[in-house]
Amino acid sequence: MDIANRNKVFIDRDYLHSLLERKAPEQNEINNILNKSLELKGLNLEEVAALLCVEDKNQIQQIMNAAHKVKDEIYGKRLVLFAPIYTGNVCCNNCTYCSFRKDNHLIKRKILTMEEIEQETSALLKQGHKRVLLICGENNKNGTEYMCEAIRRTYGVRENNGRDYIRRINVELAPMEVEDFAMLHKEKIGTYVCFQETYDSELYKRFHPAGTPKADYAYRLTVMDRAQEGGINDVGIGALFGLGDYKFEVLGLMQHAKHLEDCYGCGPHTVSIPRLEPAIGAPDAEHVPQPVSDDDFKKLVAIIRIALPYTGMILSTRENSAMRNELINFGISQISAGSRTNPGAYAEEDGTGSQFELGDHREMEDVINSFIDAGYIPSFCTGCYRKGRVGEDFMDLAKPGLIKQYCLPNAIFTFQEYLNDFAHEDTKQRGMKLIKQMLEEYDQKQLIPKIESNLNEINKGQRDLYF
Repeated sequence: MDIANRNKVFIDRDYLHSLLERKAPEQNEINNILNKSLELKGLNLEEVAALLCVEDKNQIQQIMNAAHKVKDEIYGKRLVLFAPIYTGNVCCNNCTYCSFRKDNHLIKRKILTMEEIEQETSALLKQGHKRVLLICGENNKNGTEYMCEAIRRTYGVRENNGRDYIRRINVELAPMEVEDFAMLHKEKIGTYVCFQETYDSELYKRFHPAGTPKADYAYRLTVMDRAQEGGINDVGIGALFGLGDYKFEVLGLMQHAKHLEDCYGCGPHTVSIPRLEPAIGAPDAEHVPQPVSDDDFKKLVAIIRIALPYTGMILSTRENSAMRNELINFGISQISAGSRTNPGAYAEEDGTGSQFELGDHREMEDVINSFIDAGYIPSFCTGCYRKGRVGEDFMDLAKPGLIKQYCLPNAIFTFQEYLNDFAHEDTKQRGMKLIKQMLEEYDQKQLIPKIESNLNEINKGQRDLYF
């Protein structure tokens, strides 16, 4: 993208609002849209708007059923697990919905040292994690150089006689310039994540007071363009549901995805869908401006899944265990486990302020057991990143269905590692039974000998095998 257009706002606010003024679609229109969705080619803005306007419970169930089919066809029975590491809760912004806002004096502030980041990483490795999301608050103290060093330190931590280490780091950082993204790219990050919070430019002003860096709607909106220019292959977008009309936010996500696809040949690698939760010292978190009901939340997850079939969908521990267990069937492909949202909390509970209240307080193994019960393989796979299957190359494999020949085997390999190294005996036995069942049902029979060979090597002590 040329410099003149770098900060151009591509969200057409009036048009998106106009799409939601329509009546609920007739059954025939719903059928046509859902039939199209099963072709796994996604939906356009008008079709997404039509489904968002559906209120009939039976018709919503049809949408959910279609989402289940799409999810199963593309992702199968596997779920990617990760954990966030909050490197600090000091912030120069004053977002009205976040505990980290600078005028909140009710929480204890902290920026982790590099040694403390290593301690957090070590604590997560001892739980079995292999993927982390490094989250850095927006301030003048821990900028790009701090984060680059944090990435190096996180990658450098070793446990279990050197066998356990973080294999992929994704980062969630405030918007930056192209030069900063080029620095991040050299550190071999996975996905760069940044949420627009709300795509409604008028509401954005209310929640992000003037005089702070985050008040610039256009600069935040175009951050993914700068990331792409800086060499970042995979980007993750998101909206904070509860600030504005959830229907508008879904359309904003769709228009953002289309912009990336049109400009760079590849849409977002992930979409995150956090729902606003209570947060100490954050007025709009205590009194949610436009609450999203559980039913509407389930509907929007299903619609996003069928509209962006090859985009990973991330669900955090904001949601309770029941909601998380349900949504893995209708769209969610990545999920955090055993999360803490206050800096330093994995290594030591020191009372630093958290960003929001958790909905799911389960530890890692409890989350994994719930997935086993549901017939899902927990995956810590990072194979695509390290094989170069990223960005447009990833989508070129995903859309014809070729990526599946790597995904399930790699998930099984990482799950076998977890069972051998971290699981209690009951979990291990149940997990082994699930792996056996998955291999019996696996349709790529020509790969079974290689998969079984790798599993034998893992059982002998070999680690980090992947296709």
